[in-house]
Amino acid sequence: MGASIRQGSAGRGSGRRRTRRSGLNADINVTPLVDVMLVLLIVFMVAAPLLSVGVPLELPKTDAKALPSQEEPITISVDKDGIVFIQDEPIALDDLAPRLIAISANGYDERIYLRGDESSGYGAVIKVMARINAAGFSNLGLVTDPVSTK
Repeated sequence: MGASIRQGSAGRGSGRRRTRRSGLNADINVTPLVDVMLVLLIVFMVAAPLLSVGVPLELPKTDAKALPSQEEPITISVDKDGIVFIQDEPIALDDLAPRLIAISANGYDERIYLRGDESSGYGAVIKVMARINAAGFSNLGLVTDPVSTK
């Protein structure tokens, strides 16, 4: 009933080689990916409001629902002084019909959005509508802001 104790082993097993516990790390480090995604999110949050039509208008408030749109429509704006814009570019009322015909890609089925400032005269907006209709375009939408329930 005797026990023998070896001095060199000290509890490591009887002469076995020590194996590496930590092998190759095959995990994907997602920290750089998350950092890049957060930066892109912030960039797009800042840039998104700048992509809207650049003519500042006070649109009338209504309860109308938004029209579905698959592509970017032609936007015509009438500001409070009666100046007419196609997208961001000012244009004379007499040049409106020829310019619309020149830039419409889908012919007369092209959707046109008309934005009129709330303080602009009713007659100025109606004159623009008449020019659009006289040019042969019948797919016209009036843009308004939603009524806030504050």
